[in-house]
Amino acid sequence: MNENKSENGFSYSYSAREQEEIKKIRKKYAEDSARTDESSIERLRRLDASVTKKGTVASIIVGVISSIVMGAGMSLIMTDIGAFLPEMLALFIGIAVGVVGMVGVALAYPIYKAITKKERERIAPEVLRITEELLK
Repeated sequence: MNENKSENGFSYSYSAREQEEIKKIRKKYAEDSARTDESSIERLRRLDASVTKKGTVASIIVGVISSIVMGAGMSLIMTDIGAFLPEMLALFIGIAVGVVGMVGVALAYPIYKAITKKERERIAPEVLRITEELLK
């Protein structure tokens, strides 16, 4: 890098290798900004698709964990896993654990609906603004 003093301040000149490095760095950021300059319809589609993602992930996690808990309760009742406990105690614990699992499975869909509703409310102003632009 060479530094020259001129009347209005400093001016810099870079070697060919430094200029090439600057161009490579600039290109990375230019590609990122090009991706953010998507068309309105693409942005609308992306926003619409993103509404259900959080709810889907949360409901799948709750559903899978609850299914495992329900299966553990069934195993206590139907197998020898509860053999170290008195027979009736294993039965009651298995029923309680199974019911907790069933409640969790039953809550998976309402969790999905609640999260999706909240996400729709969150992005509604942006979606309405974009659709207003597209319908003009």
